Amino acid sequence: MKRLVKTTYLEMREPGQLRPAKSGYDRFQLIQSEIASPEFNRFLYAGVGAEWFWTSRLSWTDTDWLAHLNRPETEIWAAHVSGTPAGYFELEFQKDKRVEVVYFGLLPTFIGTGIGGAFLTTAISRAWDMGAERVWVHTCTLDHPKALQNYQDRGFKIFHTEEAMEEIPEAFS
Repeated sequence: MKRLVKTTYLEMREPGQLRPAKSGYDRFQLIQSEIASPEFNRFLYAGVGAEWFWTSRLSWTDTDWLAHLNRPETEIWAAHVSGTPAGYFELEFQKDKRVEVVYFGLLPTFIGTGIGGAFLTTAISRAWDMGAERVWVHTCTLDHPKALQNYQDRGFKIFHTEEAMEEIPEAFS
């Protein structure tokens, strides 16, 4: 099934543009995945992305995951609430001192709990800590309906949009 998808690209050009949000959870923890684990990353990717049509990595083998995760420019961070994984983000340091928030999201149990803004704040802060001169992200109309607003609320500015017909796998239609 084909569907028209609008993709929005957003950026921050300086750390002062970040508008932080706080979490309502006292025990919000952020833990970096320092050991490449295809199983854990597959769990996060599939669990967070299942409702948002994230399919590009579903066919990855352990070898594919390891090749990706062992790249020095990639960082994976998982949010935990009271010891339970709540979501994750993936950052990629790119040439020209750009850092992309490649993936960002929450597991379904934690959507709507107020953790998203604080979690995104930590992702953006970490991107700046990596030495970024520009932090960027993209989202689309297949993502959570509040994703774009969360990015804009944190201070991201739109720099490009595009629309294209995309094939949605039958499992999602």
